[in-house]
Amino acid sequence: MGQRSGRQERSKKPEVALSETMEAEIEVQNNKEETQEMKAKNQKLTSVFGVADLKNEAIGLYNLGQSCCLNSLLQVFFMNIRFTRILRRITVPPSPGQRRSNVPYQMLLLLEKMQCGKCKAVGPTDLACCLSEHRVKLFVQHDAAQLFLTLWNLLKKQMKNPELVAELSDLYTICIQEHLACQKCSFEIKSNSTMLTLPLPVLDASSHRLKTLEDSLQYFFHPEELTGQNMCFCQQCGRKTTFLQSMKLVHPPQTLTLHLKRFCFERSFRTHKLSHSLPFPQELDLREVLTEDQCLANDSEKATWQYELFAVVAHSGSTSCGHYCAYIWSLTECKWYCFNDSEVCQVSWDDVKCTYGHSNLYWRETAYLLFYMKKHPQEPCSGVTQCL
Repeated sequence: MGQRSGRQERSKKPEVALSETMEAEIEVQNNKEETQEMKAKNQKLTSVFGVADLKNEAIGLYNLGQSCCLNSLLQVFFMNIRFTRILRRITVPPSPGQRRSNVPYQMLLLLEKMQCGKCKAVGPTDLACCLSEHRVKLFVQHDAAQLFLTLWNLLKKQMKNPELVAELSDLYTICIQEHLACQKCSFEIKSNSTMLTLPLPVLDASSHRLKTLEDSLQYFFHPEELTGQNMCFCQQCGRKTTFLQSMKLVHPPQTLTLHLKRFCFERSFRTHKLSHSLPFPQELDLREVLTEDQCLANDSEKATWQYELFAVVAHSGSTSCGHYCAYIWSLTECKWYCFNDSEVCQVSWDDVKCTYGHSNLYWRETAYLLFYMKKHPQEPCSGVTQCL
């Protein structure tokens, strides 16, 4: 018995050692495969986005005092890799005073601070001081659509390189054509213009709620008859007549910004928030939303009118006391994040859908600005210059 037991013990030891060796080799091989897979993934991301853009991590911004609106918009800018590519190529102002008052440069410094630091959040103090020099008030509530326009104008004005300005315009500028036609004769007026955002109504002319984002887009481009006090002077008729006003989309940008007009003025001159539900899709194909009469582009141009949701700036609270946060899709990590000042956390699409709105919950987060990014962007400066 003892001898058999001893032989069995001796025969098992090599088997155990062989098993452990094989497991170790398999683990090493798996690690090598994972490492190679990660390297291949990083090389692919680098080829698409660039080395510096891979550092676009979800870093929060401290609230300086009612700066949630500014923080949310800055996060949307910084998480847009096409924007940061432009920002990194700006000309650095020569003097310290010029650098302190230059918005693009201060945004670049803040971006580098966010990417180089290991803190969960950084303070946008220098940029806020820079903005105050340009009459952007601090420690007050801002409207996100208005502040977005202000930041955009300052960026465009202070970027000295014409090529970068053109790229910035192509990234965000919407080209439309306004068409006015006299209903008494054949007189017509056509004019091209650019917009930073499409101001989409959430109610129709009869104050009925529009049910989806697609409904809002169709209603914005739907022809409107100008009658009564809104009549226009017709040069051919020599008097004011009824005109038909229509808008046509000429060229949508790489990043399409939609402004949901949830704040409206009542007869008492008080601002009221419209919080009813208005669903918006993750994927938006403008060819399926707009009719042929609402577009002014060839088929090759329209083929690029396919978008994916990139960011949502949401508002919670009332018009007099509110708060902003941003839900942003990370292009490098392929994840949704919620940026709530210094607090940043990963969220799901269901969390983003909670910003659709709800009639009975006025303090709930409600989508206010929607940012859609082209699936297949064209080369810079392909469409905007045709509109100018």
